[in-house]
Amino acid sequence: MDYQATLDYLYTQLPVFTRVGASAYKEDLTNTIALLDILGNPEHQFKSIHVGGTNGKGSTSHMLAAILQVAGYKTGLYTSPHLKDFRERIRINGEMISEQTVIDFVALYKPDFERISPSFFEMTVALAFEAFAKEQVDIALIEVGLGGRLDSTNVINPLLSVITNIGWDHMNLLGDTLPKIAAEKAGIIKPNTPVVIGEYQQEVADVFIQKAKDLKAGLVFASDVKSDVTILNPTDHLEYLDINAPQNTNPALNIKVDLPGTYQLKNVRTVLTAVDELRKQGFIITDEHVTTALKQVKKLTGLHGRWEVLSHNPLTICDTGHNPEGITEVLKNIATVKFNHLHFVIGMVNDKDISKVLSLLPTQATYYFCRPDIPRGLDAEAIKEKAAAFGLMGEAYSSVKEAFHAAQAKAASNDLVFAGGSTFVVAEVV
Repeated sequence: MDYQATLDYLYTQLPVFTRVGASAYKEDLTNTIALLDILGNPEHQFKSIHVGGTNGKGSTSHMLAAILQVAGYKTGLYTSPHLKDFRERIRINGEMISEQTVIDFVALYKPDFERISPSFFEMTVALAFEAFAKEQVDIALIEVGLGGRLDSTNVINPLLSVITNIGWDHMNLLGDTLPKIAAEKAGIIKPNTPVVIGEYQQEVADVFIQKAKDLKAGLVFASDVKSDVTILNPTDHLEYLDINAPQNTNPALNIKVDLPGTYQLKNVRTVLTAVDELRKQGFIITDEHVTTALKQVKKLTGLHGRWEVLSHNPLTICDTGHNPEGITEVLKNIATVKFNHLHFVIGMVNDKDISKVLSLLPTQATYYFCRPDIPRGLDAEAIKEKAAAFGLMGEAYSSVKEAFHAAQAKAASNDLVFAGGSTFVVAEVV
């Protein structure tokens, strides 16, 4: 099989959560363990950092990978989902693995796939771990796919665990309260292994504190680290997030981050706290490594879709924030932009309660409802009908691209076009 045929096989033979939803979610690690046993347990052949949380885990993983890369460490990066190319999920020093690597992996283990019947995600995790082991990476950033305790990535013994925050997402699988969701995500905390929690959230803090205590894992809340981190020039948000970020580093240190959403401030706190923990373990990471890496995260790691400017006339921005907390941060960023009228291209998936998100959106905007091109995509007319109950008015379109082009065509030069609501909307416009 060539590369495209290999991908077709993966997408048609194995359930893919991002495409079909809960039916692809496996509630144990049996398949992952079975696959990795066949591969000779590559997960034990490289050092790793495990990154979970509801929002920000992707950005945090990419920032840490960029820093380690600049510091001279051969760095693996496993994230999900991808936007354009399946291989975005697996990178080494910012470079995607080759198409031939994917082809060879599937060809070699196809009989095992058909015997074990793993999910798409389980297969991808196995591929990533084998690639990192074969390439002998010094360290790998492993982003949790969903939850933590039962996620396929939760077979590693990392040097450090990072949990960014807890919010409302995947409640049908992780639980209907924040403490229940936190308990699932706390499942990545390992015995005697330090853990960084990005945000202190009163409702769930005790879940992490107790879990860390039970496992004798040193715990630090990044948001509690003494720091006067501030955004210096919020008007520069379209190019860089410019912050004064002393956290355990040079008090005069100024950092420019090329991920300009103001919500990245929380992620930077988490990243700098994680860097401090790595330094304690012997990693040589200087302040210069940090500042050099964070100003070129996108170039070093290939990250897209985080408050990304797509064009300037009209100003068009996209962002992958899609749950209530993510949308709240998006709206904070929109509030910092000077514009006359907002044109909001929005698509969502059909297995989530979208009411919380819709209740947050501004009524003083024109909406362009669309369905992401995946089986889970929620019908555009259905979104339009639900949105109308919250005073959100607009038209339904047959595709993301049609909605996107309509918004840009109707927007005046001093208007703002924003595309989001789902990672899969962003994937079709970047």
